[in-house]
Amino acid sequence: MPSSSDLVHAVSADLEKIREAAPLVLSLTNSVVQPLTANLLLAAGAVPAMLNDAEEAVEMLRGGTGALLVNLGTVTREQGAVMQTAVQEANRLGIPWVLDPVAVGALSLRTRLAEQLKERKPRIIRGNASEIMALAGYSSVTKGPESTSSSADALQAARELALHTGAAVLVTGRTDYSTDGRQVISTENGHAMMSRVTGVGCSMGALAAACAAVSPSPLQAAVSTAVLMGIAGEMAFEQSPSPGSFAVSLLDSLYSLSPEEVARRARILPL
Repeated sequence: MPSSSDLVHAVSADLEKIREAAPLVLSLTNSVVQPLTANLLLAAGAVPAMLNDAEEAVEMLRGGTGALLVNLGTVTREQGAVMQTAVQEANRLGIPWVLDPVAVGALSLRTRLAEQLKERKPRIIRGNASEIMALAGYSSVTKGPESTSSSADALQAARELALHTGAAVLVTGRTDYSTDGRQVISTENGHAMMSRVTGVGCSMGALAAACAAVSPSPLQAAVSTAVLMGIAGEMAFEQSPSPGSFAVSLLDSLYSLSPEEVARRARILPL
């Protein structure tokens, strides 16, 4: 098990790698969050691509994509078919992909699709407690895309889901937990205002894809995602304590985030 200081150093290294490599992240994501997702990837140093056509998605993946995000937030049957095709091609090419199972367990179409996709080797699965519990086969209650359970409630489900799928699972909440089924790492960065801006959680899935493109392991990528987004949220609230301006400050904070700030603020604990 790596130490807290080792993990902090690795987070800073992942951030620098994203800025140096500028990985292209193909985002098959929901229509509500596309602008924030694209801008957040740019602020982190990655390059966003937003597509909804299967043929173009395959072409993009073959052209040098660093990672793929599959977000089920406003999924349709047609988009689900595009996602299936893109995941198949990403796996064939060895491109890491992230599953963000928005509101899974609450609605039937996305739940069926997520059940299929989780068997197709995602590198990271990111969700709130209710989503992770539902995807692992536990009973859960959601309120729209919001969780009614705490991230700690979902920890056992997350471990089982990680062992079943081979993915690192990132459960987000007041405390974020990252697990590969054997190791569990908690991170306590972030601010409650992050839940008052639509798209922050979904954009976190995109950041996870950027981290997966450069990080040495899925578990480290999940930890880096939680820490980088959490610290950016803390910094944003210090500048802009209201939702509208907070969204802009979140981008500015991620863009300006330094390794020194990561070292000063990161709160990481291997469990």
